[in-house]
Amino acid sequence: MTDRPQQLTQLEKLLGSRALHGSESLCKLLQYLANHSLEHPGVSPKEYQIATEVFGRQKDFDPHLDSMVRVQAGRLRAKLAEYYASEGVDDHFVLEMPKGSYALTFHQRTRGTGRNHANAPHEAPNNLEASGRTSRAWIVAVIALSVILASAVAVATDRFLNRRIAEARVASDSPDAPVAFHVFWKGFLTGPQEPWVIFSNAAFVGRPYIGMRYYNRPRDSGAVITDHYTGVGEVLAVHALDTVFAKLHQQIRVKRGSLFSLDDAKNNDLIFIGSPSENLTLLELPNTQEFTFKQITSGPRTGTMEIINFHPESGEPKEFFPSPPDETLTEDYSIIALKRGLNPAHSVLILAGATTIGTQAAVEYVCQQNSLEELLLRLSVSNSGELKPFEAVIRVKVAKGVPVGSQLVALRRGPA
Repeated sequence: MTDRPQQLTQLEKLLGSRALHGSESLCKLLQYLANHSLEHPGVSPKEYQIATEVFGRQKDFDPHLDSMVRVQAGRLRAKLAEYYASEGVDDHFVLEMPKGSYALTFHQRTRGTGRNHANAPHEAPNNLEASGRTSRAWIVAVIALSVILASAVAVATDRFLNRRIAEARVASDSPDAPVAFHVFWKGFLTGPQEPWVIFSNAAFVGRPYIGMRYYNRPRDSGAVITDHYTGVGEVLAVHALDTVFAKLHQQIRVKRGSLFSLDDAKNNDLIFIGSPSENLTLLELPNTQEFTFKQITSGPRTGTMEIINFHPESGEPKEFFPSPPDETLTEDYSIIALKRGLNPAHSVLILAGATTIGTQAAVEYVCQQNSLEELLLRLSVSNSGELKPFEAVIRVKVAKGVPVGSQLVALRRGPA
C-alpha cells in the first residue's frame, strides 16, 4: 500500500488516459470509488449508493431490477485492464476493482511485470562472473541464465496475455458494438443504400487572409461566394459517425450541404450535421416541431443562434441561449431530432448546435454508449424495441473550445 499522494497521482493518470477518454460516466464512477477507498479503506460501497450518488437514480432504485451499476462496473474493470495492458504497462502502481466488489484496491506492481524489467537477461554476465571458473559454477551460471531467460519470456507472454485479456473483456461487453448502438442506429442500417451524412458548409464572402463573413443576400448581391469551409465541430462529428458505423459494419456517404438536392432526400436515409442557419437544405425538409433555431437580431446577443422551445414543460425555459458572443464559450445548446423523411420509409436525423462546438457535442452524444443508453431509457426503448421519432435538447459544457459534458434537458416524443 502506498501513501495518499501516490494514490492520487495514479488516479489522475487514469482519469486522463486514452482508455477512459470520452467515458464521462466511467470517470465519475472511478472518481467516486477512489474517494470512497481513500476515506473507507477496505470497505466496498453498496450498489444502491453508487446508483443514487453517482448515476442519479431515484430512491426507489432496485438493483435486482436494474443492472446498470453492474454493467458500468464491468466496463470500468475492462477499461482498467486495457489501460494497464497498454499505456500504463510501466506504471509502478496499479488500481484494481476485484470482481464481486466495488472496493478499489491500490498496490505496487510486482517486479517483472513492467517494460523496464524486460531486459533482465543482461544481468546474466554478472551472475556468470560471480560464479567462478569451476565447472559447477558454469552449470549454476547456465541454470541461472536459463531461469532469467525463462522469466523474460514469461514476462513477455504475461504482457501479451494481459493485453489479449483486456481486449477480450472489452469485446465481451460489445462483440461488435454495444446494444444501444444497434437499437439507436437500426433505421440507418437496413436500407439498400448507405446513409448519407450531410454536413453544413455555409456561404461566405471574402477569403481567410483578408477576412471572411457569412454571405448576406441583400448586402452581398453579386459578391463571389466561398462555400468550401466548414466548422471544426462538423469535421470531428463526421469522424465520430464514421467510427460508429464502422463498428456497425456499415459505410456512410458524406456530402456537403450546398451540393445536396431534394432528389437525394427522397431515396436515402439522411443525417444532417449543423444547424439550419448553415445547412439551408434543412429548411426545405420536414423540420422540427418542438424545438427550432432562431437567430437573434437585436440586443447584446445579436447574431447568436438560440433554440426556441415551442411548448415548454414544467421547469423548462422558453429559450435556450449559448454563451454571449462577447464572452468565452462555456455553454452551448444542441438539438437532436429523429424525423420521418420525405419518403416515410426513410429516416432523417438532425444533429445541430447553436455553434460548431454544440454540433460536435450533439454527434458525440449519439456516438457514445453511456449517453445513448440514457437517451433510450428516457424514451422507454428496450433492447428489442423500435426507436420512434423524437426531439431533444442537450446542454453542452465547453472548456477551451472542447465539449466536455452534455446533459439532456428537454425531450419530446414525436408521432409514430
